[in-house]
Amino acid sequence: MSESRQPVRRFADKLDHLFATVHPRGRRPYSMDEVAAGIAEQGSEPVSASYLWMLRKGQRDNPTIKTVEAIARFFGVPPAYFFDDELTGKVDEQLELLAKMRDAGLESLGLRAGELSPESRAAVARIIDVASEALGKMMGVVGGTEPPGQGRTKKA
Repeated sequence: MSESRQPVRRFADKLDHLFATVHPRGRRPYSMDEVAAGIAEQGSEPVSASYLWMLRKGQRDNPTIKTVEAIARFFGVPPAYFFDDELTGKVDEQLELLAKMRDAGLESLGLRAGELSPESRAAVARIIDVASEALGKMMGVVGGTEPPGQGRTKKA
């Protein structure tokens, strides 16, 4: 039997996908300068905007592990995202779902929950728990990651 394998994606392709997918609702993707500043705010090893651009365009393809960790932390993915294509696929599925939720405005669900009765809030929480558990079983669990955007300071 022959196995059908997906083509291996380069570091640049994976980084470009993160730029395109992980960003706040209602705005364009992060700029290189914003990501460089966000990494600096995390207290990570500095990464310049021009170096990020070279990584994203494939002009550089061998970043240090500290740089990979800083980029991964900024985008809320595990560092292994850049090296394990199977994990990349699983994380990308989750990121696509989060992007759809973001674009549909579901991230504001928590803000609207205050308008519900305690019984309604409990019902919504049960629905979310069931959906989350089903999604986890369907896609496999990717542990040890923070949701995209965690650890960054939001700008007004």
